[in-house]
Amino acid sequence: MYSHIMVGANDMDASRAFYDATLGALGYKPGVMDDKGRCFYYTDKGVFAISVPIDGEPACAGNGSTIGFLAKTPALADAWHAAGLAHGGSSCEDPPGVRRSAGGDMYLAYLRDPAGNKLCALHSIRP
Repeated sequence: MYSHIMVGANDMDASRAFYDATLGALGYKPGVMDDKGRCFYYTDKGVFAISVPIDGEPACAGNGSTIGFLAKTPALADAWHAAGLAHGGSSCEDPPGVRRSAGGDMYLAYLRDPAGNKLCALHSIRP
């Protein structure tokens, strides 16, 4: 559905270390820097990127925004969460665990990255 997602970063080194660790825990390769100082994580289904805002203003998190990353297992969601905490992220929402809903149960783990962007690792639990 999407071609790419880009979030703002205030400290590219801290943000790259955070995303290399968290996305690495989910099996993705480290980010690739371009000549403009942006960092890209390429997959066969889309691109995730981080960048200092081009308008020169500080990066800020979107109120009500969450970016979700698929986790193949609850253990990978936990590894993603732990990697984020170890690399400058902070926990938010409830602790990682199962959330029950009418649409199906999910295992969710939430973090904020070093710039405050809200992220989630999600594993769908199928009966």
